[in-house]
Amino acid sequence: MLTSETSYLQLDQWRQLAEKHRIEVKKWTVPYRRRKASHQQHPVLDFLFTYYPFSLGKLEQWHPGYGTQLECDKKRPERYQTRHYQQLEDIVSLSTDALVDKEVERLKWIHNLLCLTQTRTPNFACHGLHEWAMVYQGQDIRHRESTPLRLTQDEIDHLVSTRTITCSHFDAYRFFSPGALTLNKLKPTLDGRQDSEQCGCLHTNMDLYKWASKCMPWVGSQLHWDCFQLALKARELDMRASPYDLSEYGYEPVKIETPEGRAEYETHQRKISQEAAPLRQQIINVLGKVILASQSSKTAH
Repeated sequence: MLTSETSYLQLDQWRQLAEKHRIEVKKWTVPYRRRKASHQQHPVLDFLFTYYPFSLGKLEQWHPGYGTQLECDKKRPERYQTRHYQQLEDIVSLSTDALVDKEVERLKWIHNLLCLTQTRTPNFACHGLHEWAMVYQGQDIRHRESTPLRLTQDEIDHLVSTRTITCSHFDAYRFFSPGALTLNKLKPTLDGRQDSEQCGCLHTNMDLYKWASKCMPWVGSQLHWDCFQLALKARELDMRASPYDLSEYGYEPVKIETPEGRAEYETHQRKISQEAAPLRQQIINVLGKVILASQSSKTAH
């Protein structure tokens, strides 16, 4: 039965959506597979496939998301035969009945993190110094094999030691070189993530793709893919503002070592933060419905 919270897609409608999604996603996954097979690296694009552990095959699959009913026959795709999908006559949809407590707790944790992040005052004064702090003093240059530095080590070290570093994102901070750790004004931790993440942070907005991945299939492939596209923009800015030379890959640097470059970075950073806000809110809204339905289901049983 359809309610105000559900929608319905006929067989040909959702199959067209699924095929359109597969074709679009493969524009990104096929080149990555080719690079991987030929042992080539791309310092910007590969990050989304190597750092975020969501498989290429799953990314290419289309899921309707919670609240959408699909007209289906007995030959429904295998991905709709998992325990979180239910079929009633010729209707297939996601159901919270099979959610176990561990899954619900994970969704609640993500929901709470995103709610806190959404309402926290953004910081647009970090200027992408985290990538510089990672190569400070040259002990461990992560992209050394695929990408040269565009400045000397002394120039990089001077900028890091003379600028104020205010990184609030643990997964960026933990890759700082040992000498740069003490230069950060903040001390984000894994356990304190919910106390420190804020919506101006480039990596926090990039991570919407990670959280959407962890909330699949509930958030649905369209929202998941929108988060992927935003992560691409964030990763591009992240590396353009880094001390690496990306000219070989067609990227112009955002020279945060200059006042003009810092202003340019902040402009892009604000735009990405603005684009992230409605995506984050959509995930919050979906998770709220899933959590509520799960609680209602347990109460009923």
